[in-house]
Amino acid sequence: MTRHEPVTARPPAAVRRDARQKVTGEARYAVDRTPPGCLHACPVPATVARGRITAVHSDEILRRPGVHAVLTHENAPRLGDADDPTLALLQEDRVPHRGWLVAVVVADTPENARAAADALRIDYAPSEHDVRLSADHPRLYTPEKANGGHPAVRERGDFDTAFAASPVRVDATYTLDALHNHPMEPHAATAWWDDDGLTVYDSSQGATTVRDVLARLFRLPPQKVTVVSAYVGGGFGSKGTPRPPAVLAAMAARHTGRPVRLALPRRQLPATVGHRAPTIQRVRIGAAADGTIAALAHDVVTQTSTVKEFVEQAAVPARTMYTSPHSRTTHRVVALDVPTPSWMRAPGEASGMYALEAAMDELADAVGVDPVELRLRNEPDTEPDSGKPFSSRGLAACLRDGARRFRWADRDPRPGVRRDGDVLSGTGVAAATYPVLLSPSRASAHAGPDGRFVVRVDATDIGTGARTVLAQIAADALGAPLDSVGVELGSSRLPDAPVAGGSSGTASWGWAVHKACAALRASLAADPGRPLPPEGVTVEADTDEEARRPSPYARHAFGAHFAEVRVDTVTGEVRVSRLLGVYAVGRVLNARTARSQFIGGMTMGLGMALTEHSTMDLVFGDFREQDLASYHVPVCADVPDIEAHWLDEHDPHLNPMGSKGIGEIGIVGTAAAIANAVHHACGVRLRALPLTPDRLLPLLTAGASTS
Repeated sequence: MTRHEPVTARPPAAVRRDARQKVTGEARYAVDRTPPGCLHACPVPATVARGRITAVHSDEILRRPGVHAVLTHENAPRLGDADDPTLALLQEDRVPHRGWLVAVVVADTPENARAAADALRIDYAPSEHDVRLSADHPRLYTPEKANGGHPAVRERGDFDTAFAASPVRVDATYTLDALHNHPMEPHAATAWWDDDGLTVYDSSQGATTVRDVLARLFRLPPQKVTVVSAYVGGGFGSKGTPRPPAVLAAMAARHTGRPVRLALPRRQLPATVGHRAPTIQRVRIGAAADGTIAALAHDVVTQTSTVKEFVEQAAVPARTMYTSPHSRTTHRVVALDVPTPSWMRAPGEASGMYALEAAMDELADAVGVDPVELRLRNEPDTEPDSGKPFSSRGLAACLRDGARRFRWADRDPRPGVRRDGDVLSGTGVAAATYPVLLSPSRASAHAGPDGRFVVRVDATDIGTGARTVLAQIAADALGAPLDSVGVELGSSRLPDAPVAGGSSGTASWGWAVHKACAALRASLAADPGRPLPPEGVTVEADTDEEARRPSPYARHAFGAHFAEVRVDTVTGEVRVSRLLGVYAVGRVLNARTARSQFIGGMTMGLGMALTEHSTMDLVFGDFREQDLASYHVPVCADVPDIEAHWLDEHDPHLNPMGSKGIGEIGIVGTAAAIANAVHHACGVRLRALPLTPDRLLPLLTAGASTS
């Protein structure tokens, strides 16, 4: 039986194993690799929104001192089939969007490479372009599936009839601008060729995947490609799939016969490494007078590129969250002349739950029910979409514990009444969910004659503490002291492992590590008196069968977010004074790293709510915000009081560790909680994120209730 109890005391958590290396500079990242004779490359982005290349004036650049090569579609190595068309670089003269990489300059120093790339003249034959997303775009279509393999459309019951018959109805449209990943470490790769094949040090969330893709592109057997991603300075999804630096560095290294290092300038990230697509989301809820939901529809309009279809699965969370006998969830998409969207922390859930939880707040207002109580009244007995029982569902416990910690009962429910001079204050709540995902993984466990153990797996630690947690899992399974266990990860020469993404890394890698270590422990116990051979004993394991076995349960993590805000009625500025998150995520394996992940996600959600957005220039076809001076991520001063807590949740239907993913759920409900708090503070509801002063102030001035 699943238990959900507040955690009041926790044993000390293991200290991060890579802490000293990171603060002293010993940790080596992709751009820290400079082999002898290394050259430096800089990509050249297209300056038209759509068209064809008619001429590249490489001869002018090749005469510059220090320049070794200019690669274009005319002379670049021919690539094999790319499952991901965004990696089919320098293969043709077509320009599908502004910022598409059309050339690479290779020089003796980074400075010479950048200067030459900036000076390269390219002639284009531009074509008319379309970069405007609208809810009535004539080329909108319904895809077969959304990201994650989810059906684009799901229907249960008769939504239209049930909605029309409901005594209380909410019908609102919420918009979210494009959002971009801006990890501290740039996307970078260092590559070289030798008799053993291709070696690439890559800033990636999964070396195994990058190896396999490079092997196909360069027509090599996988064993002839080595990819190392030992330390990665943040990715947040943008490094979850192979990106252009690895491909271009390998191409340039093959062309020049020397090692090549390539780091993308930050201004090139918005057009090159994916982004969270903008969405237009219409949410309709039909309910009884007491707030019990009878009908729920979530219709999403979004965009993709003409290069590759990517559909943000923003309506999927509505299939899981609340009682809804009659439901319709849909996705429609239009292919525009824009960069290809991709993963950004909690794709689908982050944007979809903002709209759903804002609509739930509007429903609470409409029926006069406390927002926490409204969510509790709509708790489903089974997962609405599949009918499966939940392996565990801690949402109600998170809401109750969060309300207690936040002192929610002291809240005056009336909007716009808490004033201190020109400043209004308010509080808001939102729920969060994220699916339990699992991928097949391999791992090996080695026992040495000196009594030490080594676990090997091609996991990638992107700052989440994977090195530390995997050592803990291994030590538990071996019944050995933690300091006797070493961990090797981040190289495709190690046992294959999936990417660090989808909040599935620890569960996927950890299960394989646990299985290998349990088998090693059993092997050693079978002959306890026999000394180990000089080379030790190694056991390998994989979780192909376990990961592919369908579960009879609906498995999700849940959480509740509470926010307090202060709104300046003169400037329109919103400040968050308190953020609280409470989570039900199975067994938390390390309190230090878990709290870091939760708080990091909540901080990212604050940026989503108040400061982060990328606006499309309709004339030039590119995103205006291309650096950290214009794309505003939150800083420490923006989060004065932030707390993360979790419940003691025992779920026996997950994995041997009893854990759920924690990397993404922290962002999921934060933006909605802040938006709901802003409405409570000032009595006006802005249905477009981010809640910037220029958007909010006119509503405050006019006293409007909607926008």
